[in-house]
Amino acid sequence: MPHTQSDSHATLGDFMDGHHSLGLFKLRLGLTLLAVAILPVAAIALVNAGGRPFQLPLALVVLVLVIVGFAWWMGRQILAPAAAFAAQSSHFKALYESAREASLADSLTGLGNHRAFQEAVARMVEQSRRYGNAFSLILLDIDEFKLVNDTRGHSVGDDLLAEVGDLIRAVIRGSDAGFRIGGDEFAVLLAETDAGGAAIAARRILSRGLEARGTGRYGASISFSAGVSSCPALGTTRAELTAQADAALYRGKRAGRTVVTVFDPNEDRGHVDEGMRAELSASIAAVIESRALSPVYQPIVYLPTGRILGYEGLIRVDPASGFPHTGALFDAAEIAGRVLDLDRAALEVVLRGATELPEQTLLSLNVSPRSFEAPEFNATVFLAILQRHGMAPDRVILELTEREVIRNADRVREAIHTLQGAGVRVAADDVGAGNAGLRLLSQFRFDVVKIDLSLVQGGANQDQTMGVLTSLVGMARRWGALTIAEGVETAEQLRMIRGLEIDAAQGYLLGRPGPITDNADMDLDALADAIQVGTAKSTTPAAGLAGVQPRAAAASPGGRGPAPRVRSSGGGGSTGPVLTAAALIASGAPNPFAPR
Repeated sequence: MPHTQSDSHATLGDFMDGHHSLGLFKLRLGLTLLAVAILPVAAIALVNAGGRPFQLPLALVVLVLVIVGFAWWMGRQILAPAAAFAAQSSHFKALYESAREASLADSLTGLGNHRAFQEAVARMVEQSRRYGNAFSLILLDIDEFKLVNDTRGHSVGDDLLAEVGDLIRAVIRGSDAGFRIGGDEFAVLLAETDAGGAAIAARRILSRGLEARGTGRYGASISFSAGVSSCPALGTTRAELTAQADAALYRGKRAGRTVVTVFDPNEDRGHVDEGMRAELSASIAAVIESRALSPVYQPIVYLPTGRILGYEGLIRVDPASGFPHTGALFDAAEIAGRVLDLDRAALEVVLRGATELPEQTLLSLNVSPRSFEAPEFNATVFLAILQRHGMAPDRVILELTEREVIRNADRVREAIHTLQGAGVRVAADDVGAGNAGLRLLSQFRFDVVKIDLSLVQGGANQDQTMGVLTSLVGMARRWGALTIAEGVETAEQLRMIRGLEIDAAQGYLLGRPGPITDNADMDLDALADAIQVGTAKSTTPAAGLAGVQPRAAAASPGGRGPAPRVRSSGGGGSTGPVLTAAALIASGAPNPFAPR
């Protein structure tokens, strides 16, 4: 049966509002018990009042029949909604998990993707810390992959990657897991395995690859190099294990390739020890002090009008600092224990560069949950940073990512409530990407739901993902929360999210991260109708596609920019217009989420 938008809204609404169904259940049960207690007394009183006690047996028989019929009817009224709620909850959970599994898979090889790898390593590290479970990590890198691509074409290169995926699946056990984490880079996690056992498994995969084959998508032999690390014997964190296996891998490549190498702290430079942590800490401090961080801003476009609703503030690191990209910088900060310092520095840099932010335009800021949980970083400190830069709290969206585990939920909840009371809007970031699933949404009340790019980019081609998207939109609408789709890169994806009535979007199609531009509207109709979107990745959102000109802003009654479009709720059976949270924000209204 096709999954309709209205069905999805009802499903998630019932799932998130189960306490209402429970209250209704208790009410109906109470009425039934009350009726059962009162009816016999009332019947006896009526019979005695009539002066005909000989009719009492007949009255009791009738009464019993009435009670049985009434109890049967009330039972249906009580049990039917409960059964429907349970079925809807199970259906949505299955739908969500199915879409989530699809978002964590590499479409070419069928293995897990990089995000799935990060989650799996973090989970196994935590189990090792708690229960002492050992596991090992193998990193594989195909030898001369670039040469295959250059001389035989990318289609043959894709066949080679798919064949490596098949090799890994054929060799590892059911308790192990394989991942494609980069272009020609693979990883294998082996449960309850030490470094020696992992090296044997890696050599078994290599031996199978070197065999002559007449079948399969790639007919030639396959060679690769591999590096091995293990937990807890060699490393105890995700970043540490990855760095160790990577160091061992490249030692093997320098020695001639087609070899499996186990990490050796005495031979592998680049391993992470206390000295390395101190060195990384000093490097991060140097990056902060030398102002090697620079801000960029990606536009968030309000879909009903094409107006730039706000910008997400991001940072870039100068490659001369020794860190090739921002992700490497934050990985190093995690190892060195400097996440909070880097978060605060990033906030300062982004806010310092936002002086040209147009009025009535929002600024979205990213903060790690670890900073939220730190005793020295609280709502008061954050608000003081905003005040120092002259940024009003009601113009700020604070993003909390779903991918990181929140250990102290009470402290985070307290910070969220304080910030929301001051006017800051708090966003659940990357919803649909992380292992937490809907847990984050069930723990906290968010003003903004940012839908992860994996759902946005997969929804156009997968019915299950579309079901999750429509359900998330329905849930956010019930909360009065703004929905933002991330990673919009094609006209097809833009058409899809507009059809779902998602409030706003960001992505390369609408504008790459760069300097803050003017607030001119975009012609989204022309952009969504475009067939060729390769030229849409301009650095300024106002440029859009070649030949697509931004349309003039339609003045709102208050003179604050384009008037928000009022639209029906969709799927809820309502006939009247509903003013969404996004429309309130777009019109420059005061924060609708702050407590009265």
